[in-house]
Amino acid sequence: MRMMVNWNGRITPLEEACLPVFDHAYLYGDGLFEGIRIYSRNIFKLDPHLKRLYDGVRHLDIRGMIDYDELKQRVIDTAEAANAENAYIRISVSRGTGIGLNPENIDQTPNVMIAITRLALYPPEMYESGVQVVTVSTRVMTPDSLDPRIKSIGRYVSNIQAKLEANRQGAGEGLMLNAQGYVAEATGDNLFIVSDGVLRTPHPSCGILKGITRGTVLEIAHDLGIPVVEDWLTLHDVYTADEAFLTGTAAEIIPMVALDHRPIGEGKPGELTTRIIAEFRQRVRVDGVRIGVGVR
Repeated sequence: MRMMVNWNGRITPLEEACLPVFDHAYLYGDGLFEGIRIYSRNIFKLDPHLKRLYDGVRHLDIRGMIDYDELKQRVIDTAEAANAENAYIRISVSRGTGIGLNPENIDQTPNVMIAITRLALYPPEMYESGVQVVTVSTRVMTPDSLDPRIKSIGRYVSNIQAKLEANRQGAGEGLMLNAQGYVAEATGDNLFIVSDGVLRTPHPSCGILKGITRGTVLEIAHDLGIPVVEDWLTLHDVYTADEAFLTGTAAEIIPMVALDHRPIGEGKPGELTTRIIAEFRQRVRVDGVRIGVGVR
């Protein structure tokens, strides 16, 4: 696979790609992004990712965005140009180009970037042994500032600060709470716990991003007959859970075996977690858009 970039419809190798220095996302974080996986030449959950992106475009009032079908085709074309078998797709959309905070004073023609690359969030061995997590002091953004459901570029500064906090404690990941002290999400992942055979995950109103992988796990649980509750959770719920795991496009599904140096359950990946991971790995190769097979 060769890493390729599509900038406003033009596909080039990564080494030749460039962007305007006055791009509004670069200057102010004024834009949106999506991360998407390719598994065995299958772009997993492409349409749900694009729907979330376009919901964000409407919410942030980004004008002049290319239409849905055109962007979808650009993603497919770029993945095919990269000859991607297994890869990570990054889509970034900025409001336009120009210096100054006021959008009325810039060229409001959105810049749309699609990159085909690789990303490994955790080392392979951690998927077998599980990740150690700590609670961080950085809180998730509140909806009176910016709705957490919007996957905007600028909001991730707080997630990066939370990740740095976890790094300083030698943990694999950091768990973020909301302003009321309820569990929200990890720095780049959603959280699930298992208690007495019930799968529990923070309710969207807790300040989480409604992850695409999170949604896939909810689908899997429904199909496997596993009861699910979207709930308001406290740290006590996580400390006393039988199992826990994290989900995300970059993270995929990874067992969580400890929080704040307290083992979760038996301190190793649980039976239900392992079952869900196995089902997820089956689905990622069939639920999506195939590339390199004449899709147009």
